[in-house]
Amino acid sequence: MIVSVINLSNGRLSDAEVHDAIRAVNRQVSEDFAPYWGFGGTLRLEGRAKRAKRIVSQSDMRGDAVLYIWDGEDEGGAEGYHDLAFRGIPYGIVFLGVSDKLDESWTVTLSHEALELIANPEANLLVRGPHPNQPRRQVFFWFEMCDAVQTETYNIDSIPVSNFLLPLYFTSSNERDGRNDFLGIQTRGKTLPSFGVNPAGYVGFFDPKTGKDHDFYAEDDDIARKRLQLKRRLGTGRGSLRRRRTGGR
Repeated sequence: MIVSVINLSNGRLSDAEVHDAIRAVNRQVSEDFAPYWGFGGTLRLEGRAKRAKRIVSQSDMRGDAVLYIWDGEDEGGAEGYHDLAFRGIPYGIVFLGVSDKLDESWTVTLSHEALELIANPEANLLVRGPHPNQPRRQVFFWFEMCDAVQTETYNIDSIPVSNFLLPLYFTSSNERDGRNDFLGIQTRGKTLPSFGVNPAGYVGFFDPKTGKDHDFYAEDDDIARKRLQLKRRLGTGRGSLRRRRTGGR
């Protein structure tokens, strides 16, 4: 997959800075992500194809997917941006304003969005697993790479990138001390369990019993709750994209 990255930061980020981040994420995809998952992609910086009235334009499409870097915090500033404009072409947006509010490096957000765009381009894949609070009942988890470990980072060429999940995470074998995420960070002496969340992380799932999408995070995790509320309020992130495509369930 070729992901076309388009810098719409209005001068906040130079193309040189974006190139540095792209190199780091491309190394992450090829050296860290693909060896575990068996698939990957390449980010490539592109310019605008032509002047357009809307920020997001079909004429920008010169790869298999598009990832915009937008100097704002919501899609309202993107002048009518919506997924139907691309007729099924996968896309994502790195909202610099959201990164600011979360006190998170924009390169971590770029890494997060890129990995999830590569793994689940249409934001429509689900994996069956045990309900977080009722493990005997089965639900369908969103196939997302970073949400459950979203505040955990590491550096590539001095550039912060996001931790991500490994294939064993999406199993129900309840293995002990399994390697379910790239960094393998332990919480209270335990590694991340399958379909679980690390501190400040959350997961989304579809529950056939309710017919709705739900979010799960640790009951006392105020950071995860605030991050999720902010993204929900601004209508950003893959979860919001998924809900729009399913009619807001």
